[in-house]
Amino acid sequence: MYSTETEHKREGPSLPSSPTEANPLHPPSPVVPPGPPRSQRQYERIGESTGTTFIQTLIHLLKGNIGTGLLGLPLAVKNAGLVLGPVSLLCMGFVAIHCMRLLVKCSNRLSERVNRPFLSYGEAVYTGMESVSWLRRLAPWGRWMVNLCLIITQLGFCCVYFVFLSDNIKQVVEAANATTWDCQVNHTSPTALAGTSFDSRLYMLFFLPAFILLVFTPNLKYMAPLSLLANLVMCASLVLIYYYSLTNIELPINLPLVGKAKDYPLFFGMAIFAFEGIGVVLPLENKMQKPEGFGTVLNTGMGVVTFLYISLGTVGYLCFGDTIAGSITLNLPNCWMYQIVKLLYCFGIFITFALQFYVPAEILIPPVVDRVSGHRRRIAVGLLMRALLVIFTCCLAVLIPELDLVISLVGSVSSSFLALIFPPLLEMLTFHPDGLSPLAVTKNVLISGVGLVGFATGTYSAITELIVRNNPPHGQNLPPSFMLQ
Repeated sequence: MYSTETEHKREGPSLPSSPTEANPLHPPSPVVPPGPPRSQRQYERIGESTGTTFIQTLIHLLKGNIGTGLLGLPLAVKNAGLVLGPVSLLCMGFVAIHCMRLLVKCSNRLSERVNRPFLSYGEAVYTGMESVSWLRRLAPWGRWMVNLCLIITQLGFCCVYFVFLSDNIKQVVEAANATTWDCQVNHTSPTALAGTSFDSRLYMLFFLPAFILLVFTPNLKYMAPLSLLANLVMCASLVLIYYYSLTNIELPINLPLVGKAKDYPLFFGMAIFAFEGIGVVLPLENKMQKPEGFGTVLNTGMGVVTFLYISLGTVGYLCFGDTIAGSITLNLPNCWMYQIVKLLYCFGIFITFALQFYVPAEILIPPVVDRVSGHRRRIAVGLLMRALLVIFTCCLAVLIPELDLVISLVGSVSSSFLALIFPPLLEMLTFHPDGLSPLAVTKNVLISGVGLVGFATGTYSAITELIVRNNPPHGQNLPPSFMLQ
C-alpha cells in the first residue's frame, strides 16, 4: 500500500523507473542521492532527516491491517465453523507474519546486492528474477504482476467501501423512525435488514460525488487531522461492537464446529483480504530509525491484529449465529447508540477511501499525465483520471453489491498473490545463488501452493455464489439477511 520512488547510482542489475506501490501517508519522496548501501547505514529515512520510532511504526502497521475486513470476519468464521474458523485464522496469522518477514529479508538482501538503500515490493521481485539467468527476460513481467495485484487489491478495497457505506447508511436512514434509546429491546435482532440491492445501489450513486471530491485533495497531508479523527472514532466504534457482542451471547451455544466444505473457500478469501497488509511492510521497515527492530514491531503488531481477528470473528459469530451479515455492524440493534456507531465507522471508512485510492492513482495516472503538455492541461487530465477511476470503482460496486462476496473475491484474486504466493517464491529467487535447504524449498512450495489453491477455489466459489444470488431458483425468495451479507 505504501511506496517510495528512489533512483540513484548503483551497482548490479539496473531497475527500470516506473511507478510502484504508493505511500498513502506521505507524498512521494524526493530523489535519493547516492550513498552507501543499507548494510552500511544505521537507518534509512528516505527524503527526511529522522526516521519513525517504534511506536509510530507500530501504529502505522496496525492501521494498514485493520479495516473493513475485520468487520466481515464473523461471517468468515461462520463459513468455516466455530472451531475450524478460529484455528484457521490463527494458522493464517502465523503464515502471514512469516511471509512478511520473508519479504523484508529478501528486500534487504537484494538491496545490498544492487547497492540500493531500499527496494519496493515490485522492485524486489524484479531484482530477484534478474538474479536467475533463465528468468531475467521475464523480470519486467514480475514487477508488472505485483503492481497489477496492488491495483486490483486497492480498487477492491474502494469497492468494499462503497458497499459498506451504502449498506450501513441505508440501515440507519430506513430505520430512523423506529430507532429508540433502549438498546436492550430486541437485542438479538439485526437492524432492519430488509431492503433490495437496488436501493443499496442508489446509495452508492449518492456517495459518488462525495468520493470524487475527496480524491481531488491535492496532497494527503491536508487530510492528516481528519485521518487521525477517523482512526479514533473507528477505535471507539470497535470497543462498542466488542461490548455488545460479548454481553449478548446467548447460552446454550448450538453452532456447527466445522462449516460446509463448499463455504470454506469463501472463508479463505475473506480472511486473506483481512490479513492483506503486506504492502505496508517494506516502506515501514525502511522508514524506521532502527530498522533492526522492525522484527519486534512486526511480531507485536501482527500478534495484536491476529488476536483482534480471531476474537471479533468468534465473538461476533457466537452473538449473532446464522443471522450474521457481511459486516457485523449490519447486525447491531436498532437503538441510537449503535446507529451512531455505524455512522462513526462510516466516517472513518469514508476518509480512508482517499488513502486506499492513492495507491492505484499513483500507479495509473502519472503515465497518462506525462503525455500531456501544459501545466493546466496536466492538472485537468489528472483530475479527470481520478474521477474516472472513482466512477469505475463505483460501477464495480454496483455490479457486485454483496459485501461478503466483494471481500472474498478481492481477497482470493489479488491478496492471495501478494500475501502468500509471491513472498515464498521471492525467497527462492533471492537465495538461489546461495542455495536453499530442501526443507526451506518444500516450505515455500507448500505456502505458495496453498495460496494458489485458495486463489482458484476462492475465486470460483465467490463467482458461483454471486451468480446464484443474482439468479435464485424460480419461486424461491432469499431471506433479507442473505441479500445484505
